[in-house]
Amino acid sequence: DRATGEVESIDAGMIAPAALDPAAYPLVGGTAGDLFAWPAVVEDRNVLGPLSFAVPGHLAGLGLAHERQGRMTFAELVGPARQLAKDGLEIDWYAALLVGTAARDLRRFPSSAEVWLADGLPPTPAVAGEPLKLPLGRLAETLDLLAEEGPKTLYTGGLAELVAADAAALGSPLAAADLAAYRASVAPALRIPYGEAEVFGMPGLFAGSTLRRCLEALAGWSLASDSPGRDAYLAFAEVLKGAYAKRLAEDGHASDGPAPSCTSHLSVIDAEGNMVALTQTLLSLFGSRVVLPSTGMLMNNGVMWFDPRPGRPNSIAPGVRPLSNMCPVIATDATRRLALGASGGRRILPAVLQLLSFILDNHMSLEEAFAEPRIDVSGDELVTMSRDLDEEVRAALAEAHGATTVRAEVYPMRFACPVAVLHDLLLDDRYGTAEVIHPWADAVAVQ
Repeated sequence: DRATGEVESIDAGMIAPAALDPAAYPLVGGTAGDLFAWPAVVEDRNVLGPLSFAVPGHLAGLGLAHERQGRMTFAELVGPARQLAKDGLEIDWYAALLVGTAARDLRRFPSSAEVWLADGLPPTPAVAGEPLKLPLGRLAETLDLLAEEGPKTLYTGGLAELVAADAAALGSPLAAADLAAYRASVAPALRIPYGEAEVFGMPGLFAGSTLRRCLEALAGWSLASDSPGRDAYLAFAEVLKGAYAKRLAEDGHASDGPAPSCTSHLSVIDAEGNMVALTQTLLSLFGSRVVLPSTGMLMNNGVMWFDPRPGRPNSIAPGVRPLSNMCPVIATDATRRLALGASGGRRILPAVLQLLSFILDNHMSLEEAFAEPRIDVSGDELVTMSRDLDEEVRAALAEAHGATTVRAEVYPMRFACPVAVLHDLLLDDRYGTAEVIHPWADAVAVQ
């Protein structure tokens, strides 16, 4: 809030259904081939299908934010999404790639195949004329209901009835009582002093506490310079490895696999200087891969966030929240304010940490920071390095930690997809930047 200087957080994370039975997820040996490299569960029940549904909270979080800060009606906010749903999803090459990647799983569920796989095949972009637009089932009707009843419709209204009925018919433990009991919560943001700046992150089971460990450790290095060099990347690797080792030991979170996620992040600044960093997710690409037939809603697979091994800090359990990798932040110093976050599973935190350092330690612009090559250290033994890094830096990282060199490319995404806005207080200018290589990442200015 520009007027008060206060930074608050809204927790709208998913929760396991109250009737979820951990015994329904027996281990079968091997490793799951999805976003997290958990031990495999029979029939991939924690990853695919109705047993992977968690109680969705994002809409409750948006409703709480609207109650506290909103100026438009909720129906006005829903309007653009309603129109997009009525028009259908425009299929470009990237949408076709993503649907094709998930087609094997989507075809397992008739309601999903009906929407995403016409004639049993992924859509193909039009090569001439009007672009292909994919009908989205009953999603437009669902958004009409949301505009009419507001966010409560998913929890105690007409939409809750439809979701609960579909979930029960599919054999999911998600019930009307879970939806009715859900509450988003607001709390002061986690304040992290860093040099002359302050960084504000999410408290609780998000990645804010791990970011704090990293920034506290990074403060012991002398990183202030015109640009990051060998020592900076060695520092990033060391503090991230240490923070993840602690997270793995205390929290029990698995390392990421190579699969894409279905996470979106937006960073926004308005004309008055108020800022928002917001991350939401279905978790895996296409979430559970299940479209609810009565609503057109693509459901999350939030149960996959839990460790399927019993007796662990983050084990599958009814009615509890899982650990989350989401790491939206707001940072301030004497002359600038920044809202930053990313999508990309456990690759989010390394990206956020490095971009914060580029901007706060090296005084880079957003454009310069986002063009700077990054590394990824998210629980694996080897450091993943962009091949665009200086050869001296890559050699030092390989010697110190062991490393592999990769291209920063659209698919597979080896690095997170960050988005940021910045307010220059001296010039009263506002800037926005998104991941350079991602085809759907964008920055928009409105006069």
